[in-house]
Amino acid sequence: MKKLFALIAAALPAFAFAAGGNVHLDEHRTDLHDKASLQRGAQTYMNYCMGCHSLEHSRYNRVAKDLDIPEDLMMENMVFTNQKIGELMTNAMRKEDGKTWFGATPPDLTLVARVRRPDWLYTYLRSFYEDPKRPWGVNNAVFKDVGMPHVLADLQGRQVKGTAQVAVGYDTLTGQEITEERDGVLYLAEEGQLSAKEYDKLVFDLVNFLTYVAEPIATERQRLGWWVLGFLAIFLIPVYLLNKEYWKDVK
Repeated sequence: MKKLFALIAAALPAFAFAAGGNVHLDEHRTDLHDKASLQRGAQTYMNYCMGCHSLEHSRYNRVAKDLDIPEDLMMENMVFTNQKIGELMTNAMRKEDGKTWFGATPPDLTLVARVRRPDWLYTYLRSFYEDPKRPWGVNNAVFKDVGMPHVLADLQGRQVKGTAQVAVGYDTLTGQEITEERDGVLYLAEEGQLSAKEYDKLVFDLVNFLTYVAEPIATERQRLGWWVLGFLAIFLIPVYLLNKEYWKDVK
């Protein structure tokens, strides 16, 4: 009984993180079959995230194989340390340094998509806004008082939180958009290197990659699931006939 309570207590934080509080989460339509998206997401992760956040339960050669990336290209463009293709995807940051610089050690993100959910990650990475009161000058609408800097700020631009016009529907007679003024809205005050649509696409690909990393066997599991269901459907026929034969003489 004590072990059961311990397991429940350990799982509660994960459920709390996945819920995302009372913030509306935008839908991330994960597509693990889109290899181009996964490749772009891997490239973004290695360029912007890997310096602080390792993927220590994943290996470079497994990612290269699953994402159809030749190993030589993987080593040339996505491995920036002295590691070999078969090694785990760790970084050079010491935990002590990470805690000193950021206030807490940057976590490993191998399983973050399973703990937080893709919708949470997709919304979180698009919800940083300017906040001079914070140490890094930014805050996050999904994760209040986050200790992480907005590493994609140059790509997204300067996002602020304030009063803005928000679309609430359409006029059925004129077809024109109906808007109303709301407070606490995130909006771009200054564009970055990417347009809003391009940035959303980049974040989509990044979250797609993190979802793959969290469960590399997912597509294979789904494929095998259909074979199992097919076998059970076929096996049901002889089982039904056998059951009928056993009980035919029972009054």
